[in-house]
Formats: sequence, C-alpha cells, structure tokens
Amino acid sequence: MSKATEPVRSYDRTWEEIETMLDRATVKMIQWKEWYEECKSNKDKQGMKESARNHKALQGVVKTLKWTLGEEGVSDPLN
Repeated sequence: MSKATEPVRSYDRTWEEIETMLDRATVKMIQWKEWYEECKSNKDKQGMKESARNHKALQGVVKTLKWTLGEEGVSDPLN
C-alpha cells in the first residue's frame, strides 16, 4: 500500500468506546435476528434476505470487537 492510499489512523479509541460499540452492535444484531423471525412468519422473503444479511454482518462486527478486546475463546475473526 503506498503512502498516498494508506488510511490515517489516530489510535485514540478508548477501551470504553470499544465496549460501548460492542454493546450497540450486539443489540442491533439481536434486532436483525428478531426482524428475520418476523419476516419469516410473514413469508416476507425480501425482508428475510435483508435481515439475514445484516445479522450476519453484525456477527462479524461483534466477533471482531470481542477479538480486539481480547475476549477469551474468540479466535481470529477472519476464520
């Protein structure tokens, strides 16, 4: 990656900010799962697809944040 395309990072997030983001992501993940179940009961295939996609994405966010915090039992989020 060349210097011109490297991201600028401050590395100034606190552990508290990361914990808060984890909490928020977990709540949103649960909400998408609930929405999926509601769409499933209503036979709303488009809603099911959207909610499943967002739920899965947030699972990755949650795992990555847990990995960042060094949570026991959380392996490499890329696997």
